[in-house]
Amino acid sequence: MNRTARAFWLSSPGEGELREVTLPEPAEGDVVVRSLYSGVSRGTETLVFRGGVPQSQYAAMRAPFQEGEFPAPVKYGYLSVGTVEEGPASLLGRTVFCLYPHQTRYVVPASAVTVVPDTVPAQRAVLAGTVETAVNALWDAAPLVGDRIAVVGGGMVGCSVAALLARFPGVRLQLVDADPGRAEVARALGVAFAAPEDALGDCDLVVHASATEQGLARSLELLRPEGTVLELSWYGDRRIGLPLGEAFHSRRLVVRSSQVGTVSPARSGSRTYADRLALALNLLADPALDALVTGESAFEELPDVLPKLASGQIPALCHRVRYADTP
Repeated sequence: MNRTARAFWLSSPGEGELREVTLPEPAEGDVVVRSLYSGVSRGTETLVFRGGVPQSQYAAMRAPFQEGEFPAPVKYGYLSVGTVEEGPASLLGRTVFCLYPHQTRYVVPASAVTVVPDTVPAQRAVLAGTVETAVNALWDAAPLVGDRIAVVGGGMVGCSVAALLARFPGVRLQLVDADPGRAEVARALGVAFAAPEDALGDCDLVVHASATEQGLARSLELLRPEGTVLELSWYGDRRIGLPLGEAFHSRRLVVRSSQVGTVSPARSGSRTYADRLALALNLLADPALDALVTGESAFEELPDVLPKLASGQIPALCHRVRYADTP
């Protein structure tokens, strides 16, 4: 078995490279995975790429199989789908998802991979990590039947949340974004779309995922009295202002954070990380979620592609990476 691989490393902020690596000999209980696809989450990964992780968050932002340290050099990523080439008989030949960086082959404990259901194509399974974030957010938000809801920010996370909320009966749901191009994605997900100035107010819940100061301010404006903004944006090292004067107190508004690093307190007593990821993969049986993959390139192109994703030259939700020996 070939024990070498190639991995994408951030060599310095704004610059990446492919490196040759030697795989460790798998121990008992390990699996060797050959990568088929990986995904670039444009929000978090491009923030890492430009060196925007604040020092206070270095530990919190570590990916499960990260190598190196922030800001660089670092091997970072967490949306990998591949085929098990070596390991327990029950996993041999199976397509699996793993929270692993961009690398052609890798060795991990069998417990670190989750089998992709037969109903989910490998190409779509790269979305599992982001749909898992959306699951956790909705456990935190606890929306109710018939709620009036807005999702402000039509990026990868916001669209994933909107896609799941579209399944709730009786909700009035809008995806709100300043980019009119997001209307096409909303349509594919079966969700109404609005520009920020046209969004419907009197919302019970607003999920904010635009990572902008303006988006968070608009989210507060869209709430009914005693409504809640669930904040999913990651601002990295940027400071933002928030209008907590005016009617914030008299309307008794709530801003609540949500983060996928821990299982929501609403389910932490009854669900594990593995349960949450398995649920996310099962939800990916819906072909409408293909709309969240907005571009694809070969693994060899990553050093050229990531700067363009970070600058916005390549507009994307999830950018999929294809590996050379993918069938």
